[in-house]
Amino acid sequence: MSDASVTSYTCPYCRSTSSGAETTCPSCGAPVDIARRTTSGWVEQPAIPDMTRIQMGGSTMQILGKLAPAADVRLASGEGVMFPQHSLLWQEPSVQVDNLRLDGAWNRMRAGLPVVMLEAKGPGTISFSADRPGELVAIPVQAGSAVDVREHHMIAATSGLGFEWYDSGVWFVTSGSPGAGSQFGGSGLLKLGMDAVLDSDRGDRNETEYHYPLGQFVDRFVARDRPGLVLAQAGGNVFLRDLADGENILVKPPALLYKDPGVAWQLHVEFPHAGMKFWRSWGNRYMWLRLWGPGRVALQSSYDRLEDPGTDFRDSCQYTQHMW
Repeated sequence: MSDASVTSYTCPYCRSTSSGAETTCPSCGAPVDIARRTTSGWVEQPAIPDMTRIQMGGSTMQILGKLAPAADVRLASGEGVMFPQHSLLWQEPSVQVDNLRLDGAWNRMRAGLPVVMLEAKGPGTISFSADRPGELVAIPVQAGSAVDVREHHMIAATSGLGFEWYDSGVWFVTSGSPGAGSQFGGSGLLKLGMDAVLDSDRGDRNETEYHYPLGQFVDRFVARDRPGLVLAQAGGNVFLRDLADGENILVKPPALLYKDPGVAWQLHVEFPHAGMKFWRSWGNRYMWLRLWGPGRVALQSSYDRLEDPGTDFRDSCQYTQHMW
């Protein structure tokens, strides 16, 4: 006979099912029965409470701290995690750490990504942290599924996951001096116009520069025959949304944290007529990332500024545009 007192709880953040008896989800660490849904359809993912424990197979992870939290992982014998070297905080001598080489090292090096990943195997405890304030987000990956995480945000992942990476396909090329302007317009565009008049004979005006608003590559973690977990670092707060099939939304490219593989994206550019337009510049220009479902999308509220010199596109990926 089944025990009627045992309930089933589905976490609204990681979609994992548990009994709901604990105060936090055992898979992602989010507090149980806390719903923070905005009127626009976004769900704020609450930060993992200090000292929360998360189950990772036979291993456990404990989140420590609030402003710049760390993650202590107690590895069971034979289990492991992979991670970039810069996220390592400390480890016990009993933990074995080896190189986990990646294909395409040259391309990763040019993109500023780790060329060699590390893999730690238990038994023993190893700790990770990011070098900037924010939240640690635990992303469970169920068997037969995958998750796409923006580059430079992975802190660690269970060794059972397949680690792949692919070209984001979001880029554009401009000519002119780097840093001549930015999306904030105004003074940057004025400087660009005056420089174009005063220094039109300078050779560096013809130099080309590649820009990757989303980052050049995207990390994909695949759970094949068993579930896994990805630990990522987010700036500010994290907001989730489930996009229906064909549903579109525009977000700032650096704000994206992770998504389901079923969510597609494309560069979108807005060209407002307002404002001054100087020679070789578009005046005001605003760049977005168009996302459409089906699938889950996660955003971070604090992100790096999107650099844009403001000069004409010399080349670019396919993008949609709107002039107003």
